Amino acid sequence: MSTRIDVRNPRTGAIDFSFEAADEAAIAAEARRLREGQIGWEALGLEGRIGVMRRWSEALERHRAAITAADSEDTGHGQVSRMCVDMTQAVIRSVCAQAPGLIPGAHRSGASPAFPAIHYDTMLRAIPLVGVISPWNGPTMLSMMRSIAPLVAGCAVLLKPSEVTPRFTRPIFESVAEVPELAAVFGHVLGAGATGAAVVENVDLVNFCGSVGNGRRVAEACGRRLIPCELELGGKDPLIVTATADLDLAAIAAARGALTSTGQVCFSIERVYVERPVYAAFLEKLVDRVGRMKLNHPDPLDGPISPFISKAQAELVDGQIADAVAKGATIVTGGPSFELDGGRYMKPTILTGVTHDMTVMRDETFGPIIPVMPYDTADEAVALANDTIFGLSAAVMAGSVAEARAIGERLKAGNISLQDAHLTFAAAPAEADSYGVSGMGGRRSGILRYLKRTAFLHNTGTPVCLSERPLSAAD
Repeated sequence: MSTRIDVRNPRTGAIDFSFEAADEAAIAAEARRLREGQIGWEALGLEGRIGVMRRWSEALERHRAAITAADSEDTGHGQVSRMCVDMTQAVIRSVCAQAPGLIPGAHRSGASPAFPAIHYDTMLRAIPLVGVISPWNGPTMLSMMRSIAPLVAGCAVLLKPSEVTPRFTRPIFESVAEVPELAAVFGHVLGAGATGAAVVENVDLVNFCGSVGNGRRVAEACGRRLIPCELELGGKDPLIVTATADLDLAAIAAARGALTSTGQVCFSIERVYVERPVYAAFLEKLVDRVGRMKLNHPDPLDGPISPFISKAQAELVDGQIADAVAKGATIVTGGPSFELDGGRYMKPTILTGVTHDMTVMRDETFGPIIPVMPYDTADEAVALANDTIFGLSAAVMAGSVAEARAIGERLKAGNISLQDAHLTFAAAPAEADSYGVSGMGGRRSGILRYLKRTAFLHNTGTPVCLSERPLSAAD
Protein backbone atom coordinates (compact mmCIF):
# COMPACT_ATOMS: atom_id res chain seq x y z
CA MET A 1 0.00 0.00 0.00
CA SER A 2 1.44 3.37 -1.05
CA THR A 3 1.91 6.24 1.38
CA ARG A 4 1.13 9.79 0.34
CA ILE A 5 3.29 12.49 1.93
CA ASP A 6 2.24 16.13 2.06
CA VAL A 7 4.86 18.89 1.97
CA ARG A 8 4.59 22.29 3.65
CA ASN A 9 5.71 25.49 1.94
CA PRO A 10 7.99 27.30 4.44
CA ARG A 11 7.07 30.76 3.15
CA THR A 12 3.28 30.34 3.27
CA GLY A 13 2.75 27.47 5.70
CA ALA A 14 0.45 25.88 3.11
CA ILE A 15 0.55 22.25 2.01
CA ASP A 16 1.13 22.80 -1.70
CA PHE A 17 3.03 19.68 -2.78
CA SER A 18 2.61 15.96 -2.22
CA PHE A 19 4.05 12.70 -3.51
CA GLU A 20 3.72 8.94 -3.21
CA ALA A 21 6.52 7.38 -1.16
CA ALA A 22 8.44 4.65 -2.95
CA ASP A 23 7.79 1.19 -1.49
CA GLU A 24 10.38 -1.55 -0.99
CA ALA A 25 9.65 -3.17 -4.35
CA ALA A 26 10.11 0.10 -6.24
CA ILE A 27 13.36 0.84 -4.40
CA ALA A 28 14.72 -2.64 -5.12
CA ALA A 29 13.77 -2.28 -8.80
CA GLU A 30 15.52 1.08 -9.07
CA ALA A 31 18.59 -0.37 -7.39
CA ARG A 32 18.68 -3.22 -9.93
CA ARG A 33 18.36 -0.77 -12.83
CA LEU A 34 21.24 1.32 -11.54
CA ARG A 35 23.45 -1.73 -10.94
CA GLU A 36 22.90 -2.85 -14.52
CA GLY A 37 23.82 0.60 -15.82
CA GLN A 38 26.92 0.80 -13.61
CA ILE A 39 28.70 -1.94 -15.55
CA GLY A 40 28.80 0.16 -18.72
CA TRP A 41 29.39 3.37 -16.76
CA GLU A 42 32.58 2.02 -15.19
CA ALA A 43 33.66 0.61 -18.56
CA LEU A 44 33.54 4.13 -20.03
CA GLY A 45 36.74 4.87 -18.13
CA LEU A 46 37.56 8.01 -16.21
CA GLU A 47 38.00 10.23 -19.26
CA GLY A 48 34.67 9.10 -20.68
CA ARG A 49 32.84 9.73 -17.39
CA ILE A 50 34.38 13.17 -17.07
CA GLY A 51 33.07 14.01 -20.52
CA VAL A 52 29.57 12.93 -19.51
CA MET A 53 29.70 14.95 -16.29
CA ARG A 54 30.69 18.04 -18.23
CA ARG A 55 27.73 17.55 -20.53
CA TRP A 56 25.53 17.32 -17.46
CA SER A 57 26.96 20.61 -16.21
CA GLU A 58 25.76 22.17 -19.46
CA ALA A 59 22.32 20.61 -18.97
CA LEU A 60 22.17 22.05 -15.46
CA GLU A 61 22.65 25.49 -16.96
CA ARG A 62 19.63 24.97 -19.20
CA HIS A 63 17.54 24.04 -16.14
CA ARG A 64 18.97 26.74 -13.87
CA ALA A 65 15.77 28.75 -13.46
CA ALA A 66 13.62 25.73 -12.61
CA ILE A 67 16.18 24.30 -10.16
CA THR A 68 16.55 27.64 -8.40
CA ALA A 69 12.79 28.11 -8.14
CA ALA A 70 12.23 24.59 -6.78
CA ASP A 71 14.99 24.93 -4.19
CA SER A 72 13.54 28.26 -3.10
CA GLU A 73 10.10 26.68 -2.70
CA ASP A 74 11.65 23.84 -0.69
CA THR A 75 13.62 26.06 1.67
CA GLY A 76 12.14 29.57 1.60
CA HIS A 77 15.59 30.83 0.62
CA GLY A 78 16.16 33.35 -2.12
CA GLN A 79 19.80 34.35 -2.21
CA VAL A 80 21.15 30.92 -1.20
CA SER A 81 18.94 29.07 -3.69
CA ARG A 82 20.46 31.13 -6.51
CA MET A 83 23.82 29.50 -5.70
CA CYS A 84 22.64 25.88 -6.09
CA VAL A 85 23.51 25.38 -9.73
CA ASP A 86 26.77 27.31 -9.41
CA MET A 87 27.87 25.17 -6.46
CA THR A 88 26.95 21.94 -8.24
CA GLN A 89 28.85 22.97 -11.35
CA ALA A 90 31.82 23.99 -9.21
CA VAL A 91 31.94 20.56 -7.55
CA ILE A 92 31.74 18.86 -10.97
CA ARG A 93 34.68 20.95 -12.17
CA SER A 94 36.67 20.31 -9.00
CA VAL A 95 36.18 16.53 -8.88
CA CYS A 96 36.79 16.14 -12.61
CA ALA A 97 40.00 18.19 -12.34
CA GLN A 98 41.34 16.26 -9.33
CA ALA A 99 40.39 12.71 -10.33
CA PRO A 100 42.98 12.19 -13.11
CA GLY A 101 45.77 12.91 -10.63
CA LEU A 102 44.30 11.05 -7.66
CA ILE A 103 43.26 7.74 -9.19
CA PRO A 104 46.54 6.78 -10.93
CA GLY A 105 48.42 7.72 -7.77
CA ALA A 106 46.34 5.22 -5.78
CA HIS A 107 47.72 2.25 -7.71
CA ARG A 108 50.44 0.21 -6.04
CA SER A 109 53.09 -2.10 -7.52
CA GLY A 110 56.40 -3.62 -6.47
CA ALA A 111 57.93 -6.57 -4.67
CA SER A 112 56.89 -7.82 -1.26
CA PRO A 113 59.30 -6.57 1.44
CA ALA A 114 59.03 -9.92 3.25
CA PHE A 115 59.05 -12.14 0.16
CA PRO A 116 61.04 -10.40 -2.64
CA ALA A 117 60.19 -13.08 -5.20
CA ILE A 118 56.52 -12.15 -4.93
CA HIS A 119 55.58 -9.12 -7.01
CA TYR A 120 52.29 -7.28 -6.85
CA ASP A 121 50.25 -4.67 -8.66
CA THR A 122 46.74 -3.38 -8.12
CA MET A 123 43.51 -2.61 -9.89
CA LEU A 124 40.84 -0.17 -8.68
CA ARG A 125 37.16 -1.03 -9.02
CA ALA A 126 34.23 1.25 -8.28
CA ILE A 127 31.82 0.33 -5.49
CA PRO A 128 28.80 -0.59 -7.63
CA LEU A 129 25.96 1.31 -5.92
CA VAL A 130 26.21 4.20 -3.47
CA GLY A 131 23.18 5.39 -1.52
CA VAL A 132 23.03 9.11 -0.74
CA ILE A 133 20.56 10.15 1.97
CA SER A 134 20.51 13.94 2.11
CA PRO A 135 19.03 16.49 4.57
CA TRP A 136 16.43 19.23 4.26
CA ASN A 137 18.50 22.31 5.06
CA GLY A 138 20.36 22.54 1.71
CA PRO A 139 18.52 20.02 -0.44
CA THR A 140 19.96 20.66 -3.88
CA MET A 141 23.54 21.49 -2.95
CA LEU A 142 23.99 18.81 -0.31
CA SER A 143 22.48 16.06 -2.47
CA MET A 144 24.58 16.93 -5.49
CA MET A 145 27.81 17.45 -3.54
CA ARG A 146 27.49 13.91 -2.20
CA SER A 147 26.59 12.33 -5.52
CA ILE A 148 29.22 13.77 -7.85
CA ALA A 149 32.40 12.10 -6.51
CA PRO A 150 30.99 8.54 -6.58
CA LEU A 151 29.62 9.12 -10.07
CA VAL A 152 33.01 10.25 -11.37
CA ALA A 153 34.60 7.26 -9.62
CA GLY A 154 32.40 4.91 -11.67
CA CYS A 155 29.67 4.11 -9.14
CA ALA A 156 25.94 4.31 -9.65
CA VAL A 157 24.11 6.55 -7.16
CA LEU A 158 20.67 6.17 -5.61
CA LEU A 159 19.57 9.42 -3.94
CA LYS A 160 16.96 9.67 -1.19
CA PRO A 161 16.33 13.35 -0.35
CA SER A 162 14.50 14.57 2.72
CA GLU A 163 10.75 14.28 2.52
CA VAL A 164 10.62 17.87 3.87
CA THR A 165 12.28 19.30 0.74
CA PRO A 166 11.65 17.04 -2.28
CA ARG A 167 10.63 19.56 -4.97
CA PHE A 168 14.14 20.12 -6.33
CA THR A 169 14.41 16.54 -7.57
CA ARG A 170 12.06 17.15 -10.49
CA PRO A 171 14.14 19.78 -12.34
CA ILE A 172 17.43 18.18 -11.28
CA PHE A 173 16.51 14.81 -12.77
CA GLU A 174 15.03 16.48 -15.83
CA SER A 175 18.56 17.77 -16.42
CA VAL A 176 19.95 14.26 -15.79
CA ALA A 177 17.51 12.83 -18.34
CA GLU A 178 19.18 14.94 -21.04
CA VAL A 179 22.37 12.90 -20.55
CA PRO A 180 21.39 9.22 -21.14
CA GLU A 181 24.67 7.74 -19.89
CA LEU A 182 24.20 9.55 -16.57
CA ALA A 183 20.49 8.77 -16.34
CA ALA A 184 21.39 5.06 -16.46
CA VAL A 185 23.35 5.32 -13.20
CA PHE A 186 21.87 8.26 -11.27
CA GLY A 187 18.40 7.77 -9.83
CA HIS A 188 16.29 8.83 -6.90
CA VAL A 189 13.43 7.67 -4.72
CA LEU A 190 11.15 9.79 -2.56
CA GLY A 191 9.90 8.99 0.91
CA ALA A 192 10.47 9.31 4.64
CA GLY A 193 12.35 7.14 7.13
CA ALA A 194 11.11 3.80 5.82
CA THR A 195 12.30 4.72 2.35
CA GLY A 196 15.74 5.62 3.66
CA ALA A 197 15.91 2.31 5.54
CA ALA A 198 15.07 0.43 2.34
CA VAL A 199 17.78 2.32 0.45
CA VAL A 200 20.34 1.19 3.04
CA GLU A 201 19.27 -2.42 2.41
CA ASN A 202 19.85 -2.14 -1.34
CA VAL A 203 23.18 -0.33 -1.73
CA ASP A 204 26.87 -1.09 -1.12
CA LEU A 205 27.86 2.14 0.70
CA VAL A 206 25.77 4.84 2.38
CA ASN A 207 26.62 8.54 2.46
CA PHE A 208 24.29 10.13 5.02
CA CYS A 209 23.93 13.72 6.18
CA GLY A 210 21.44 14.53 8.91
CA SER A 211 20.75 14.33 12.62
CA VAL A 212 22.79 12.39 15.14
CA GLY A 213 19.81 10.17 15.97
CA ASN A 214 19.15 9.18 12.37
CA GLY A 215 22.89 8.82 11.80
CA ARG A 216 23.06 6.23 14.57
CA ARG A 217 20.24 4.28 12.95
CA VAL A 218 21.99 4.36 9.58
CA ALA A 219 25.28 3.24 11.14
CA GLU A 220 23.55 0.36 12.95
CA ALA A 221 21.84 -0.79 9.75
CA CYS A 222 25.09 -0.60 7.80
CA GLY A 223 26.85 -2.45 10.59
CA ARG A 224 24.37 -5.31 10.35
CA ARG A 225 25.07 -5.56 6.62
CA LEU A 226 28.82 -4.96 7.06
CA ILE A 227 28.84 -2.20 4.46
CA PRO A 228 30.69 1.12 4.86
CA CYS A 229 28.92 4.34 5.75
CA GLU A 230 29.93 7.99 5.75
CA LEU A 231 28.11 10.17 8.23
CA GLU A 232 28.01 13.94 8.51
CA LEU A 233 25.91 14.73 11.55
CA GLY A 234 25.38 17.67 13.88
CA GLY A 235 27.57 20.55 14.88
CA LYS A 236 27.87 23.13 17.64
CA ASP A 237 30.65 25.21 16.15
CA PRO A 238 32.49 27.73 18.34
CA LEU A 239 34.18 30.96 17.30
CA ILE A 240 36.97 32.31 19.52
CA VAL A 241 37.77 36.04 19.23
CA THR A 242 40.95 37.24 20.93
CA ALA A 243 41.68 40.74 22.21
CA THR A 244 44.12 41.25 19.34
CA ALA A 245 41.60 40.47 16.59
CA ASP A 246 40.21 43.03 14.16
CA LEU A 247 36.78 43.40 15.76
CA ASP A 248 35.09 44.74 12.66
CA LEU A 249 36.14 41.67 10.68
CA ALA A 250 35.31 39.41 13.61
CA ALA A 251 31.76 40.80 13.76
CA ILE A 252 31.35 40.27 10.01
CA ALA A 253 32.63 36.70 10.26
CA ALA A 254 30.46 35.90 13.28
CA ALA A 255 27.30 37.25 11.65
CA ARG A 256 27.92 35.46 8.36
CA GLY A 257 28.95 32.26 10.09
CA ALA A 258 25.92 32.20 12.35
CA LEU A 259 23.24 33.52 10.01
CA THR A 260 23.93 32.11 6.54
CA SER A 261 20.81 30.18 5.52
CA THR A 262 19.19 31.50 8.71
CA GLY A 263 21.63 29.41 10.74
CA GLN A 264 20.21 26.20 9.28
CA VAL A 265 23.64 24.83 8.41
CA CYS A 266 25.44 22.04 10.27
CA PHE A 267 28.63 24.11 10.47
CA SER A 268 26.99 27.37 11.52
CA ILE A 269 28.70 29.33 14.27
CA GLU A 270 26.52 28.59 17.32
CA ARG A 271 28.77 29.80 20.17
CA VAL A 272 31.00 32.89 20.29
CA TYR A 273 33.70 33.33 22.98
CA VAL A 274 35.29 36.79 23.20
CA GLU A 275 38.28 37.82 25.31
CA ARG A 276 36.93 39.98 28.11
CA PRO A 277 38.83 43.26 27.39
CA VAL A 278 37.14 43.54 23.97
CA TYR A 279 33.87 41.81 24.81
CA ALA A 280 31.74 44.96 25.01
CA ALA A 281 33.26 46.51 21.89
CA PHE A 282 32.78 43.30 19.89
CA LEU A 283 29.19 42.97 21.09
CA GLU A 284 28.40 46.51 19.98
CA LYS A 285 29.79 45.84 16.51
CA LEU A 286 27.94 42.52 16.24
CA VAL A 287 24.62 44.10 17.24
CA ASP A 288 25.15 46.77 14.60
CA ARG A 289 26.03 44.17 11.98
CA VAL A 290 23.05 41.86 12.52
CA GLY A 291 20.74 44.85 12.82
CA ARG A 292 21.29 45.52 9.12
CA MET A 293 20.11 42.03 8.11
CA LYS A 294 16.60 41.96 6.72
CA LEU A 295 14.02 39.22 6.54
CA ASN A 296 13.51 38.03 2.98
CA HIS A 297 9.83 38.93 3.12
CA PRO A 298 7.90 39.55 1.00
CA ASP A 299 10.64 39.36 -1.65
CA PRO A 300 12.78 36.20 -1.17
CA LEU A 301 15.73 37.98 -2.78
CA ASP A 302 15.51 41.09 -0.61
CA GLY A 303 17.23 39.98 2.57
CA PRO A 304 19.33 37.09 3.85
CA ILE A 305 17.09 35.87 6.69
CA SER A 306 14.66 33.24 5.42
CA PRO A 307 11.82 31.53 7.25
CA PHE A 308 12.45 28.30 9.08
CA ILE A 309 12.21 25.42 6.64
CA SER A 310 10.54 23.27 9.30
CA LYS A 311 7.96 24.58 11.76
CA ALA A 312 9.20 22.01 14.29
CA GLN A 313 12.68 23.52 14.04
CA ALA A 314 11.29 26.95 14.90
CA GLU A 315 9.68 25.48 18.01
CA LEU A 316 12.98 23.82 19.01
CA VAL A 317 14.87 27.10 18.70
CA ASP A 318 12.16 28.97 20.62
CA GLY A 319 12.62 26.37 23.37
CA GLN A 320 16.35 27.09 23.55
CA ILE A 321 15.70 30.83 23.90
CA ALA A 322 13.13 30.23 26.64
CA ASP A 323 15.52 27.90 28.50
CA ALA A 324 18.35 30.45 28.28
CA VAL A 325 16.21 33.35 29.51
CA ALA A 326 14.84 31.25 32.36
CA LYS A 327 18.42 30.53 33.46
CA GLY A 328 19.53 34.16 33.36
CA ALA A 329 20.42 34.99 29.75
CA THR A 330 19.52 38.34 28.18
CA ILE A 331 18.09 38.85 24.69
CA VAL A 332 20.10 41.77 23.31
CA THR A 333 18.36 41.83 19.95
CA GLY A 334 15.81 39.62 18.20
CA GLY A 335 13.72 37.12 20.10
CA PRO A 336 11.33 34.18 19.61
CA SER A 337 9.97 33.22 16.21
CA PHE A 338 6.78 34.71 14.82
CA GLU A 339 4.41 34.06 11.94
CA LEU A 340 4.42 36.23 8.85
CA ASP A 341 1.98 35.37 6.03
CA GLY A 342 2.10 31.74 7.11
CA GLY A 343 5.89 31.45 7.30
CA ARG A 344 7.77 31.12 10.58
CA TYR A 345 10.52 33.74 10.90
CA MET A 346 13.00 34.79 13.55
CA LYS A 347 15.03 37.98 13.58
CA PRO A 348 18.76 37.50 14.21
CA THR A 349 18.97 36.97 17.96
CA ILE A 350 21.96 37.77 20.17
CA LEU A 351 22.08 36.34 23.68
CA THR A 352 24.39 37.38 26.52
CA GLY A 353 24.74 36.08 30.04
CA VAL A 354 24.87 32.56 28.65
CA THR A 355 26.43 29.57 30.42
CA HIS A 356 27.08 25.96 29.52
CA ASP A 357 24.14 24.71 31.57
CA MET A 358 21.82 26.20 28.91
CA THR A 359 20.67 24.08 25.97
CA VAL A 360 21.55 26.89 23.56
CA MET A 361 25.21 26.32 24.47
CA ARG A 362 25.06 22.51 24.42
CA ASP A 363 22.55 21.27 21.84
CA GLU A 364 22.54 21.96 18.13
CA THR A 365 20.43 25.05 17.40
CA PHE A 366 19.95 25.28 13.63
CA GLY A 367 18.55 28.77 13.82
CA PRO A 368 19.59 32.46 13.73
CA ILE A 369 20.88 32.72 17.32
CA ILE A 370 24.30 34.04 18.37
CA PRO A 371 25.11 33.44 22.06
CA VAL A 372 28.15 35.49 23.11
CA MET A 373 30.23 34.70 26.20
CA PRO A 374 33.38 36.36 27.60
CA TYR A 375 36.56 34.52 28.58
CA ASP A 376 39.75 35.54 30.38
CA THR A 377 42.55 33.29 29.12
CA ALA A 378 43.33 31.23 26.04
CA ASP A 379 43.18 28.09 28.15
CA GLU A 380 39.65 28.99 29.24
CA ALA A 381 38.59 29.71 25.65
CA VAL A 382 39.91 26.34 24.46
CA ALA A 383 38.24 24.53 27.36
CA LEU A 384 34.89 26.19 26.61
CA ALA A 385 35.13 25.52 22.87
CA ASN A 386 35.97 21.85 23.51
CA ASP A 387 33.20 21.42 26.08
CA THR A 388 30.83 19.71 23.65
CA ILE A 389 29.88 16.29 22.32
CA PHE A 390 30.18 17.70 18.79
CA GLY A 391 33.34 18.30 16.80
CA LEU A 392 32.46 19.30 13.25
CA SER A 393 34.11 22.70 12.79
CA ALA A 394 35.41 25.70 14.72
CA ALA A 395 36.90 29.14 14.06
CA VAL A 396 39.45 31.49 15.57
CA MET A 397 40.00 35.19 14.92
CA ALA A 398 43.15 36.73 16.40
CA GLY A 399 45.77 39.38 15.70
CA SER A 400 47.64 37.11 13.28
CA VAL A 401 47.27 33.79 11.52
CA ALA A 402 50.02 32.38 13.75
CA GLU A 403 48.16 33.37 16.92
CA ALA A 404 44.89 31.95 15.56
CA ARG A 405 46.64 28.74 14.47
CA ALA A 406 48.18 28.21 17.93
CA ILE A 407 44.70 28.26 19.46
CA GLY A 408 43.15 26.31 16.60
CA GLU A 409 45.57 23.43 17.02
CA ARG A 410 44.13 22.84 20.50
CA LEU A 411 40.51 22.60 19.32
CA LYS A 412 38.80 19.26 18.81
CA ALA A 413 37.09 19.77 15.47
CA GLY A 414 37.54 18.55 11.93
CA ASN A 415 37.80 21.91 10.18
CA ILE A 416 39.24 25.03 11.80
CA SER A 417 38.66 28.38 10.09
CA LEU A 418 41.42 30.90 10.82
CA GLN A 419 40.85 34.66 10.57
CA ASP A 420 37.34 33.96 9.29
CA ALA A 421 34.43 31.63 10.05
CA HIS A 422 32.12 29.24 8.23
CA LEU A 423 34.80 28.11 5.73
CA THR A 424 33.95 24.41 6.05
CA PHE A 425 32.15 24.48 2.70
CA ALA A 426 35.59 24.80 1.07
CA ALA A 427 37.22 21.95 3.01
CA ALA A 428 36.46 19.03 0.66
CA PRO A 429 40.01 18.70 -0.77
CA ALA A 430 41.42 18.50 2.76
CA GLU A 431 39.25 15.47 3.64
CA ALA A 432 38.98 16.45 7.29
CA ASP A 433 37.51 14.04 9.85
CA SER A 434 34.95 15.01 12.47
CA TYR A 435 35.27 14.58 16.23
CA GLY A 436 32.69 13.40 18.75
CA VAL A 437 29.20 12.68 17.45
CA SER A 438 29.56 14.94 14.42
CA GLY A 439 30.23 12.05 12.08
CA MET A 440 32.56 9.39 10.78
CA GLY A 441 34.08 8.17 7.54
CA GLY A 442 35.15 11.54 6.17
CA ARG A 443 33.10 14.51 5.02
CA ARG A 444 31.80 14.92 1.45
CA SER A 445 34.15 12.07 0.84
CA GLY A 446 36.74 12.22 -1.93
CA ILE A 447 36.73 10.03 -4.97
CA LEU A 448 39.12 7.39 -3.62
CA ARG A 449 36.62 6.39 -0.93
CA TYR A 450 34.40 4.98 -3.66
CA LEU A 451 37.05 2.68 -5.14
CA LYS A 452 38.05 -0.77 -3.95
CA ARG A 453 41.60 -1.97 -4.53
CA THR A 454 42.27 -5.50 -5.83
CA ALA A 455 45.85 -6.83 -5.57
CA PHE A 456 47.42 -9.23 -8.07
CA LEU A 457 50.27 -11.33 -6.63
CA HIS A 458 52.87 -13.00 -8.88
CA ASN A 459 55.49 -15.40 -7.59
CA THR A 460 58.57 -14.96 -9.81
CA GLY A 461 60.20 -17.95 -8.16
CA THR A 462 59.16 -21.56 -8.11
CA PRO A 463 56.06 -22.57 -6.16
CA VAL A 464 57.05 -24.61 -3.13
CA CYS A 465 55.41 -27.94 -2.49
CA LEU A 466 53.71 -28.17 0.88
CA SER A 467 55.48 -31.47 1.66
CA GLU A 468 58.94 -29.96 1.15
CA ARG A 469 59.08 -26.84 3.29
CA PRO A 470 57.14 -23.63 3.93
CA LEU A 471 57.66 -20.60 1.73
CA SER A 472 60.45 -18.37 3.06
CA ALA A 473 61.88 -14.96 2.32
CA ALA A 474 64.60 -16.62 0.26
CA ASP A 475 62.11 -17.93 -2.29
